[in-house]
Amino acid sequence: MSTATVTSRPGVVLADLLPASRTRDIALVAGGAVLTGLAAQIAVPVPGSPVPVSGQTFAALLVGTALGTRRGLLSLALYAVAGVAGMPWFAEGQSGWGMPSFGYILGMLLAAGVVGALARRGADRSVWRTAGAMVVGSAIIYAVGVPYLALATGMTLTQAVAAGLTPFLIGDAVKAALAMGALPAAWKLVGRKG
Repeated sequence: MSTATVTSRPGVVLADLLPASRTRDIALVAGGAVLTGLAAQIAVPVPGSPVPVSGQTFAALLVGTALGTRRGLLSLALYAVAGVAGMPWFAEGQSGWGMPSFGYILGMLLAAGVVGALARRGADRSVWRTAGAMVVGSAIIYAVGVPYLALATGMTLTQAVAAGLTPFLIGDAVKAALAMGALPAAWKLVGRKG
């Protein structure tokens, strides 16, 4: 079967274009966790917020979209478990579950699974569908992260929104724009090679 045929088949994500094996899946899951951990080190503190702007949300959504639901969830679960166990690869080299931003990591885990499911339905094939998937994924991350931030810090929900959502919207728009260009371009590239 040619790659062009595979790319138009529903239920296929980018990772499925690699030859299937258990080794492939293990490498993809581990690689997605490492990518997320590395991207988390790109972090910029936000004045007045205990949550930095980081690359981990972009990586988590990209991993979920490229790997699909199961592998995306496993990859972010590995990332979370290793970080809780002491691997210093959460944003700003942190680890553990006691930090106020840990809710965002839980949200990323859930979001990776959801955007992976959306990608299996073709949400990563066009610019606008990719944008929709990234908006859904980001909304899930905030839906878990902001209330967790409020509980962990004693902030009101309004304060948590002001400290843990509002300052990040422009950065999330930039990350979504990157995904909107990268994912459909990757599909076009593999379609041309088929």
